[in-house]
Amino acid sequence: MKKIGLTGGIGSGKTTVARFFNILGIPVFFADTISRKIVSSDPEVKHAIIQLLGEDSFINNEYNRPYVASRVFQDKQLLEKLNQIIHPATLKAFDDWVSQQNTPYIIKEAAILFESGSHKGLDKTITVNAPEEVRLHRVLRRDDTTPAQVKSRMMAQFSDEQRSNVADFIILNDDVQPIIPQVLEIHKTIISSL
Repeated sequence: MKKIGLTGGIGSGKTTVARFFNILGIPVFFADTISRKIVSSDPEVKHAIIQLLGEDSFINNEYNRPYVASRVFQDKQLLEKLNQIIHPATLKAFDDWVSQQNTPYIIKEAAILFESGSHKGLDKTITVNAPEEVRLHRVLRRDDTTPAQVKSRMMAQFSDEQRSNVADFIILNDDVQPIIPQVLEIHKTIISSL
């Protein structure tokens, strides 16, 4: 079974693209969703985050995402340390999930696939690109945030150009190019390579 990584910057539409693969019968591991569950449920991970960022990281036993984001997206070293806490647990969850799948290939959707180095254990990678203004508009519509907060998150991630230089496939999600034909073409290419 091939393991395909799917990534893209904040607001690029990678989750939408992942859902199209899912409609084609391809299982998708949503790494960011799983990592949120791990942060909330794994006592060791929770303890390590509190050690790193303080008691304010959790309020009433709930992960305080706005507080954590305000700390780590301003400090690259803190972000790296936080990722070093969360990523090993997420990788283990991914491996466990993969062992339960029975399809020609699976998709691992993750925001920082290249930044975290987790693409190295995958067979191929797809990046979803979109113009910065489009991404900013999407995130502001979707999340309770400010343009400055979105831009600081963008700065903490690889640029579209950096992702495109290392990805095997590129999907353009600019609200002009239709996504479905691009997904179908990649699906066909992956299936024919098996």
